[in-house]
Amino acid sequence: MAAKESTMLALGTSAPDFSLPDFNGTVHSLNDFKHAKGLVVAFICCHCPFVQHIRHEFARFAREYQARGLAVIAIAPNDLQAYPQDGPAGMKQEALMLGYSFPYLLDATQSVAKAYQAACTPDIYLFDGAQKLFYRGQFDASRPRNAIPVSGADLRSAADALLSGKPAPADQRPSIGCSIKWMPGNEPEYAH
Repeated sequence: MAAKESTMLALGTSAPDFSLPDFNGTVHSLNDFKHAKGLVVAFICCHCPFVQHIRHEFARFAREYQARGLAVIAIAPNDLQAYPQDGPAGMKQEALMLGYSFPYLLDATQSVAKAYQAACTPDIYLFDGAQKLFYRGQFDASRPRNAIPVSGADLRSAADALLSGKPAPADQRPSIGCSIKWMPGNEPEYAH
């Protein structure tokens, strides 16, 4: 289980636009979330042990913070030829099993993952109400096989700061997870 860190896109970056289908084929775009107090964009997938480790707590986080005005989406970026379990059928099964209350979108061309400079799963971004990057990094310090409980402490702290009008947390640590499984010849320069 080789770990990869997120690229830590510059704070203040505008959320890259997207228009992606969920596992049922319904298309969602960045514009759909323009009235939210903030937007969490999480690059996840079904098979990654780092995602499996946090997904129950991430689903709980989403339900709690959606009730407070944050929008949440997840995007599956992996090469479906090599990892078919990360495709629509697996995504639907995961969403139903975990009670995902947010759109789970498929980035079949990997163009959205590239636009966000996503490098790993999970890779998590929090944008403010103007869709400017407020936080990027780890959900919390828990990892598979470490003794730290999964709490979502880092993302919760950032979301609480955003919702209460406080500045972004100064200490933002990269997410660590499985590298995105790029299609042959599609790996971006930043992923090397």
